[in-house]
Amino acid sequence: MSKSTDGPELAPTGLPAGSPVKLADLASYVPGSVVSRTLVKGPAGTITLFAFDAGQGLSEHTAPFDAMVQILDGAVALTIGGKPVQAVAGETVLMPARVPHALHAEQRFKMLLTMIRG
Repeated sequence: MSKSTDGPELAPTGLPAGSPVKLADLASYVPGSVVSRTLVKGPAGTITLFAFDAGQGLSEHTAPFDAMVQILDGAVALTIGGKPVQAVAGETVLMPARVPHALHAEQRFKMLLTMIRG
């Protein structure tokens, strides 16, 4: 871990070790864009923070592992296995492995995506 001379000790992700943070504050909205920030990446999986501007999304795809989406701000329209799913800030949705899924930001939103391999 690295340490700042005038602040808290930082983990390799740039997050302060042993200090609370508001995840939604770690990614800013950018007009017409999707912003992502990988917080953890390792052999066991990844944790990625996203900020989607309204109208942005991810086209239908599958993943070899379960993925958990935690909505931090706003709301999202998901499609999982052809079924529409709405989720808002404070809610979590599990997207099962090998099931097609997509998402569309009808309004801007932020999410934390956790994917565990295995």
